[in-house]
Amino acid sequence: MKRWLRQHRYALVAALGNLAKAPGSFLFNVLVVAIALALPFAGLTLLDNVRPMSEQLSVDPEISLFMKADVPRDQAQALAPALRDVLKDYKAKIAFVPREQALEALKAKSGLTDVLGTLGENPLPDGYVMKLDSFKSAADAGRVDALAERLRALPGVDAVQVDSAWVKRLAALLGVLRLALLLLAVTLGMVVIAVVFNTIRLQVLTQRDEIAVSKLIGATDVFIHRPFYYTGALLGLCAGAVALGAVALALLPLNVSIGEFASLYASQFQLAPLAPAGIAALLGVSAALGLAGAVLSVQRHLARLH
Repeated sequence: MKRWLRQHRYALVAALGNLAKAPGSFLFNVLVVAIALALPFAGLTLLDNVRPMSEQLSVDPEISLFMKADVPRDQAQALAPALRDVLKDYKAKIAFVPREQALEALKAKSGLTDVLGTLGENPLPDGYVMKLDSFKSAADAGRVDALAERLRALPGVDAVQVDSAWVKRLAALLGVLRLALLLLAVTLGMVVIAVVFNTIRLQVLTQRDEIAVSKLIGATDVFIHRPFYYTGALLGLCAGAVALGAVALALLPLNVSIGEFASLYASQFQLAPLAPAGIAALLGVSAALGLAGAVLSVQRHLARLH
């Protein structure tokens, strides 16, 4: 165990020594990789802030059911037991809305009292308003469509209107954003690996003579490869830290504008940086990408020196 730790300590020191020989080149590569990582990191930060808000929305879909105009009042009221049977698995408030009440509500909301008065007779049908309170997330709200189809099949029903479409659109939009962010992260991850690959290739070429001497005195391939692996991992780790710092700094002016906009809706919504666990995970991913690029480069270019 001590021997293993000693070997890794030597490899880490050797990697740091190689970086110290050309700090300008290392810092430039860190900046290039950080730019590639900053965009997906910013997207993850945005989704991390929006996801809890979308999942914790109090979604109370409202279903409006309209009877056919020629259905008698007593027949319309007799539909209530059938509605309760359809909604028996859900906590629902069912309210019968006579056509007279619907007309008065329309006059109060539209300001078209005079226009509606010229119609002579009430054009609105009897109806029901059903409020469901058992949907706790945007995903659950999608189930209301199945209920609407069953309600449309009831006798005497002319139309059923659902007002939860915005919730499903929000869920669909977040799904598209997640997929786009995943594709972007994969693409830029390949960019990171390519940058590290080229950086390690240049180091291998620079230290070709030193590597040849090490082989002559009996150094194993693992011993020779290890410092390059540490170099790649350090490059990815430092770039990840710079990218996360840039995203955190960008949130400061962005939150000023968001705060002004949110205040118009009596909200105090602000974008918050990632939690420590999320930051650690992204740093780990950054280091892993750097290590992957180093492994590919070492396996390809050191093999030619055999």
